[in-house]
Amino acid sequence: MPARTRRIHPDSRAFSALLGLLAALPTFGIDMILPSLSETAAALHVPTAAMGAAMAVYLLGLGAALLVYGPVSDRLGRRPVIVGGCLILIGGSIGCAASRTLPQVLLFRAVQGIGAAGPGMAVFAMVRDLFTGEAARARMSFVVLTVNVVPMVAPTLGAGLMDVGGWRLIHAAPAAAALVTLAAIPQIDETLRRAPGPAPAGILGGYIGILGGYVGILASRAFLGHALCNAAAAGAVFAYITGSALVFVGALGFSPSAYGLVFGASSLSVMAGATLNGRLAARCIGPHRVIGAGLPGATVVAAILLVDALAWPPSGVPVIAAMAGMGLAFGLVSPNAIHGATEAAPEAAGTAGAVTICLQMVGAAVASDLVACFFDGRSALSMAAVMLGGCLAAIAAFAGLACPAAVPPSSRFPSQRHGEPV
Repeated sequence: MPARTRRIHPDSRAFSALLGLLAALPTFGIDMILPSLSETAAALHVPTAAMGAAMAVYLLGLGAALLVYGPVSDRLGRRPVIVGGCLILIGGSIGCAASRTLPQVLLFRAVQGIGAAGPGMAVFAMVRDLFTGEAARARMSFVVLTVNVVPMVAPTLGAGLMDVGGWRLIHAAPAAAALVTLAAIPQIDETLRRAPGPAPAGILGGYIGILGGYVGILASRAFLGHALCNAAAAGAVFAYITGSALVFVGALGFSPSAYGLVFGASSLSVMAGATLNGRLAARCIGPHRVIGAGLPGATVVAAILLVDALAWPPSGVPVIAAMAGMGLAFGLVSPNAIHGATEAAPEAAGTAGAVTICLQMVGAAVASDLVACFFDGRSALSMAAVMLGGCLAAIAAFAGLACPAAVPPSSRFPSQRHGEPV
């Protein structure tokens, strides 16, 4: 039989848009509900603080599901994981909208996280499946760009939906995005470049296969170096995300709306870094050179902020400058680090992508907790110290593991280049 012609080709802008949608699905569930927490708490007759658990269970479901979806996608393919995840996400969103008690909301928020993890993981594996070299780095930059644009617009979109139909309507947005994804998936071919094999015999065989995949990946110095570098860099970024809110609102007395403007403006630096990385990739500037430039730059920024926090009264200008510098560096480092991690395990790109993003979430959570725990109520000291620690840890992982283990990408599977610049 003749091979089926793709209706959405990987070189097309429609495919780029699909990658962006897949990357955005997990983030929508985090940022879009932020404006509705108080109204949801009032409707459910619980304290507003109790709604913090709605974020925690979502992230818990997301992180746990990533570790399952990765190896499953390496065996069954990317499309089944995306379709299954979208169906679960739709079910969780309907459940959230119909909930009448806090336990019901928490249950279906966890279901939402489990569903969103499928598309969110698959996008990184699909980039590794279809693109190599500069084209892969450009696409990864586009994915990182999308992930950082969504937090800027999702709260505004959520507030608009809440004004129209209350807090329940907000949960229609992830369901609608999942439906659009389900409509698009039949238009693309499976990207896994080996024939999907049969599942191992029995439940025990399945568990052994999953554990074996993780053992193989975690034994790779190249994978660990890039994945830990990305996790530590994410920790430095989330240190400024958490710390900036504490400093601007808690210490400097900014209103929430004024802080939102400052944070939104500084977030543009991540977009600028990711865009610049795509252009550098198009000029064939190697990923290690870009990481090697971004990490020292971020370290200098964090060190200057730490000196400022120790020597002078708190001021918004140094913090804003540090946020911009750190965001720019992260936009350069993260796409290349994720690309390096998935390149280190081409035969298990789904598992590699899942572990990489899971480690990134752990790094972000640890850094955020450290900043909050040691915040002194008046300065950016804890924020700057954790930012600097994250940068130094990223340099250690990159220089100690990733660079010594640098090898040409595996040629076990034939390369397939698609080169449309993003």
